[in-house]
Amino acid sequence: MTGGSWTHLVARRAVRPLLGTGVTPNHLTTLRLVTGLVACVAVALGSRAGLWWGGALWLTSAFLDRADGELARIGNMRSTGGHRYDYYSDGVVSAVFFVAIGIGLRHDWLGGWAIVLGVLAGGSLALVNWWSEWLEQLAPPGTRVLCGRWGFDPDDAFYLLAAFTWLRWLAPTLLAAAIVVPPIAAVIGIRLMRLNREVLRPAGKIQDNGLIS
Repeated sequence: MTGGSWTHLVARRAVRPLLGTGVTPNHLTTLRLVTGLVACVAVALGSRAGLWWGGALWLTSAFLDRADGELARIGNMRSTGGHRYDYYSDGVVSAVFFVAIGIGLRHDWLGGWAIVLGVLAGGSLALVNWWSEWLEQLAPPGTRVLCGRWGFDPDDAFYLLAAFTWLRWLAPTLLAAAIVVPPIAAVIGIRLMRLNREVLRPAGKIQDNGLIS
């Protein structure tokens, strides 16, 4: 559902006034990266003010993640370099946020395990992003690893992290992520290995035939 979710439509309207102003998608991606990383620092503090600002900055960063792509799309400014910058920025911010949650909860009832769970969830999420991109590049055009429905994209779930931060529901959120995300990463990794073998097998057959002849 790339570009068709409700959040994409809202972002498309929001960035339309930026057309012709000199603002580029990379500017928005940079702002998304900065606000996302500052949100991570704020959440890692674990204080009341840190959680409030962390949630607000995270919500802003998540929306900018939509806005940069929409500006590139409607402004005909899409590029391979821009896509790569956006991809790595998203992966870094999303993974580091869960690590930050773990650091912020280190003095909570999870204790030292909070950091371990944060690294597990964040690392697994990074693998999900990386392997999904890799799999979609190898698969037939139009293949999507994670598909949305009813006007929602899987990435829209990241907006909920702002609400969970404000409501102080980060401990159960971290536990759920540490339990759910690693198996998803494993499934995508297995699919990727199988597809990679299928892609390489024809080349191997051609090479064998050439040697036999």
